[in-house]
Amino acid sequence: MLIEISDLAKTYEVGLERVHALRGISLSIEANEYVAVMGPSGSGKSTLMNILGCLDTPTGGRYRLENTLVSSLSDDELARIRNRKIGFVFQTFNLLPRADALHNVELPLVYAGMSPTERRERALAALESVGLSDRSHHRPNELSGGQRQRVAIARALVNRPSIILADEPTGNLDSTTGEEILTVFRRLHTMGNTIIIVTHEAYIAEQTHRIIRLLDGRIEEDHTLSTSSTPS
Repeated sequence: MLIEISDLAKTYEVGLERVHALRGISLSIEANEYVAVMGPSGSGKSTLMNILGCLDTPTGGRYRLENTLVSSLSDDELARIRNRKIGFVFQTFNLLPRADALHNVELPLVYAGMSPTERRERALAALESVGLSDRSHHRPNELSGGQRQRVAIARALVNRPSIILADEPTGNLDSTTGEEILTVFRRLHTMGNTIIIVTHEAYIAEQTHRIIRLLDGRIEEDHTLSTSSTPS
């Protein structure tokens, strides 16, 4: 099992108030699943995503990633997991404005200590996988919104992670460009990637194979979709 979560809870202290962002969530996700996490604002979906991505820690329950208990890991081990096992795609792209697409994609490999030659080869291959090999030397301000998001996806892929976590990846894009990004995700899934998308858009969730709906920090619904209805 790739991800196993048992009775996961997260509580924040906001002034004198205690906010229960997650209230005892249990679920499992296998390798090569394509999952959407949905819910209204305040439902806990971003908190869950941050915990899955090892960006935050729960206040209760257990999280196992590839059968490793995440709470037992040191800060350095967590950093290695974030760099090598998890690829992040954000709504705001999070690209370095003065660096070209190639260097933006190379960054995780720089942190991993890979040689310059291998970094370049891996980054070019990742850009080619999202259809941007001809834009490798363009800076973000020379790219469209959809192209910037594809650079971000290439960066997420470059370390060949176990999981791709995408937080509202089409939120800043028009509908046509958003559909292009979803096409990229569908292709990546058919290539064997595990993809988890946080979204509030039903039409996006319906293109995945499983929808987990959160409400008030709990799982309201968890169901698998018919793959025959997923657009190709």
